[in-house]
Amino acid sequence: MVKETRVEDTYAEAFEGFYCRVIVTAEDEETLREAAEHATATPSIVIGRVEGGIEKWLSEKETPDKRKGVILQFWGGLDPKKPFSESLKKFEIELSYRIRQDILVKPFTSVFDAVPNPVGKIDMMERVGHCGDGYEWIEKRNDREIIVVPIMVPDFIIEHFLGYAYGIMGANFWIMCQTKEAVKEAGTKALEAIHKIDGVITPFGICSAGSKPETRFPWIGPTTNHLYCPSLKKRLGKESKVPEDVNYIPEIVINGVSLEVVKKAMKAGIEAALKVKGVKKISAGNYSGKLGDYKIYLRELFT
Repeated sequence: MVKETRVEDTYAEAFEGFYCRVIVTAEDEETLREAAEHATATPSIVIGRVEGGIEKWLSEKETPDKRKGVILQFWGGLDPKKPFSESLKKFEIELSYRIRQDILVKPFTSVFDAVPNPVGKIDMMERVGHCGDGYEWIEKRNDREIIVVPIMVPDFIIEHFLGYAYGIMGANFWIMCQTKEAVKEAGTKALEAIHKIDGVITPFGICSAGSKPETRFPWIGPTTNHLYCPSLKKRLGKESKVPEDVNYIPEIVINGVSLEVVKKAMKAGIEAALKVKGVKKISAGNYSGKLGDYKIYLRELFT
């Protein structure tokens, strides 16, 4: 059982976004891993782009074409000041870059839709299929309508329409560590526990740079959450919010297909992290409602 005193009485702030969830397959594990890692390498929502992550690895029995596979999620942010159609179009463009530059170029890869209950679909012909320069074609395979893109190591396969749905982004918790060793061990164990939960990704892995909405340099985007930087403790004096016996504060960020699975993943990750020597307590990032509409109270995860 988690001791309440080691889980701070606070909440993580999260917000709504939308996502595509796809299955990528390949002939061999090395190519599959490269495609998955390259396509999801840069967590970019905070700078207004698409971010992705690896949800889970699949066996040959779990994929449409009976090859080894992986489930990836790609996320887009919602801009309340603009119509959804604008956000979706931007997402479509950014998603196509990830697919074209990081998956299509890997030998013998395929992409299939994996959104269970989509609210809409994106036609992949315009920005991916036409990589065939007009020689691409559509056919039925494995009970799916797919685009065949002729390339020099033939051929790239992608499902004609990829679904999208709404989910929860930016849920997080902070691991207050006393030692450097605890950062790696607690972070790794937290990620392992989180990824046993279907429907979630951790786009930043073990993140060393928690940010804040306010900044003196808006052209950069989010900048350091200075109140929680251990190296600024003496400089900030009483203003610093770093506890006395804490020297490192890694952050785990979670996106998920529903609030329910996000909460389940947070709980699993926190429980795993607290078992590690050198972890003093768990906290979370929140910004007085400036970032998102969802407040996930840490202690309520354990009631």
